[in-house]
Amino acid sequence: MVSTVAVLSDIHGVLPALERVLAEPAVARADLIVVTGDHTWGPQPAEVLDLLVSLGGRAVLVRGNADRELLQMSRGIDVGLADDPLSVWGAAQLRPDHQALLDAMPEQVTLEVDGFGPVRFCHATPRDDEEVALVDSRLARWREVLAGLPDEVQTVVCGHTHMPFLRLAEGRLVVNPGSVGLPYGRRGAHWAILSAGVVSMGRTLIDPDVLVAAVVAGSGLPGVARWAEENLRDPAGDGEALATFGPRDGRLAG
Repeated sequence: MVSTVAVLSDIHGVLPALERVLAEPAVARADLIVVTGDHTWGPQPAEVLDLLVSLGGRAVLVRGNADRELLQMSRGIDVGLADDPLSVWGAAQLRPDHQALLDAMPEQVTLEVDGFGPVRFCHATPRDDEEVALVDSRLARWREVLAGLPDEVQTVVCGHTHMPFLRLAEGRLVVNPGSVGLPYGRRGAHWAILSAGVVSMGRTLIDPDVLVAAVVAGSGLPGVARWAEENLRDPAGDGEALATFGPRDGRLAG
C-alpha cells in the first residue's frame, strides 16, 4: 500500500520542465512517482530517460505510444514516421540501455494507493496506448474503454491528451494530470497528487523565455530553437485541443 503518489505524464523530452516538477515540494515528498508515458519524442529524450532512471525504485515508469514508436524506429522498424524529423532524430538518440529500459517498461500498472484501493495507471486508456478519451467524451465511450477493468479498480489515471482533468465515468474516478512538457489548455508543467483519497491537481509555472532558452541550450536537435518557439511558448487552448482530439473519440460515428 502506497500512501502518496505523484503522477506525471507526457514529459516529451522537455528536461527543464521535468526538473522543475521534481523539485516541487509536494512531488518531492511523495512516496512514489508514477510517470504515465511519452517520456520521449521531444528535444531531450535521452536526458529525460536518464533522469527518470536516476530516481531508482521511487519511480514507476509506464510506456506511452511515443516511447513505443521511437523504440521501434531505433531498431529500423517503419512505424510511418519517417517523414517526421523529430522522430527520426529522437530514435537515433536512444542508447542500448534506453532500448532495454523501454522494452521492459509496462504499458500499464495497478498499485494499491491509500484511500483509493487498486489504481490503474496507463498512458491513454486501459486497453490501448493511443486511444482517445476526453473530459467531454460521452459516457458510452468511457464505458467502452473501461469495460475490461476489474470491478475493484475504481480509479484510473491516464495521460496522452495533454489536458488535465478529473471526472467520474461509469462510477469510476478518472484522473489525467496533464502534460509536463507539452501542455494543452494553459501554460505550465502539470502534475497530480493522490493521497488519502484526495486528488490534487498541480501546475508548475515556468517563464516561457527561461524554458525556451534552457531547451535550446540543452538539446542537439537540429532546428531546436524553432521547435521550442513553436511548441513551448504558447500552448494550444483547451477549445482548440478538444476540437482536434474530439473526432478521435468516436463522437462523430453514426
